[in-house]
Amino acid sequence: MNKEIKLRIHNITAKAALKFGSEAWVLKKREEQRLEAAQMQFLKHLLGISKLDKEKNQYIRQKTGARNIEKEIKLYQEKWLQHVQRTDTKRLPKQALHYQPKGRRNIGRPRKRLRDKLHL
Repeated sequence: MNKEIKLRIHNITAKAALKFGSEAWVLKKREEQRLEAAQMQFLKHLLGISKLDKEKNQYIRQKTGARNIEKEIKLYQEKWLQHVQRTDTKRLPKQALHYQPKGRRNIGRPRKRLRDKLHL
């Protein structure tokens, strides 16, 4: 297969698998690094580049025309949030987005939440 077909397969399958369920993720630095590593591994294999070649990620993205997976996930989350905000208030995703738990808080630092990240 030529490079263009392999890149189309990457865009259809691998990116979709990496972004699956990412609407409500709050990515930590380590998770961002793992997603980027998975994407780079596929792109390096696509180009036939090994670790010994020591090519920079920017060069690989430029050569393939691929975008950073972290940025794509953030755009996907923003698009999903706009969709949820347009929906009716009786829909479950909108209710879950604006949910405020009542009662006692857990001990320790609060967990990161999507709505805190999006400044809702």
